[in-house]
Amino acid sequence: MAHSIAAEAEAVLDREFPVLDKGFVRLVDYLGGDDRVVQSARVSYGEGTKSYREDAGLIDYLLRNQHTSPFEQVILTFHVKLPVFVARQWIRHRTARLNEISGRYSVMKDDFYVPHPDDVALQSDDNKQGRSPEALPAGAAQAVREALQEGQKASYGVYSALIEKGIARELARINLPLSLYTEWYWQIDLHNLFHFLSLRLDPHAQKEIRLYAGVLFELARKVAPRCCESFERHILGGVRFSGEEFTELKRRLASGGADGAGGGADRSVPAAGALSGRALERFEEKLRTGKQK
Repeated sequence: MAHSIAAEAEAVLDREFPVLDKGFVRLVDYLGGDDRVVQSARVSYGEGTKSYREDAGLIDYLLRNQHTSPFEQVILTFHVKLPVFVARQWIRHRTARLNEISGRYSVMKDDFYVPHPDDVALQSDDNKQGRSPEALPAGAAQAVREALQEGQKASYGVYSALIEKGIARELARINLPLSLYTEWYWQIDLHNLFHFLSLRLDPHAQKEIRLYAGVLFELARKVAPRCCESFERHILGGVRFSGEEFTELKRRLASGGADGAGGGADRSVPAAGALSGRALERFEEKLRTGKQK
């Protein structure tokens, strides 16, 4: 099967799309696109055998029903420059192939991530792994940024001094902080990229990796626009309900009330089998925002 060419993808190949203060994402190469997905699903060798609407409908059907193998036929390769702490979150997705710059072979650059003042915040009161949505006042945020920069400068100064003394690079690097920028080539199929994006575009993911995920998605859209449109509609814009939540949803729909209590029922007393506590909070959050919690 010939390599299908996507004009929009060709137009952005090897262009750097900036992320954070010093990072970027580049689409280096791709194999296949929307046509490859539908041809693979039909085991077809001809182009134009179906209409645009039929092809889009097939892609929707495949995505809705989790027929994943046709999406695995599309391969994307990215060159990414990112802080180490983002890379350590990213690497949890073990369904890709990557080559990362090695501090054993190369002298690392003096490139460190410093958050924008608007991104400097206190620890969240209700999220053990995230920051508060309110940024610190400008002066306090700048003090944090300066403290981070001082630590980065000191760490890199020690690293450079050890390199100058001939200390092995694999040892000299070990005190470099998580804010150091690294680079890698990351190759992944479209199905597994969609899984990555469904997690890393979620509002609960750390902001820095969400920004990278957003650029990845826009570049993937240029390779396989119909697939990305379907993913956006059915996955990003969708919500999963547990069995208990689905029962609660049906109960509310049947009762015709927001809380399913019925006209004159005592709303302070949950109906039999109704959700309560944190389970109810998670369910209500999904109904309000369409987001998992």
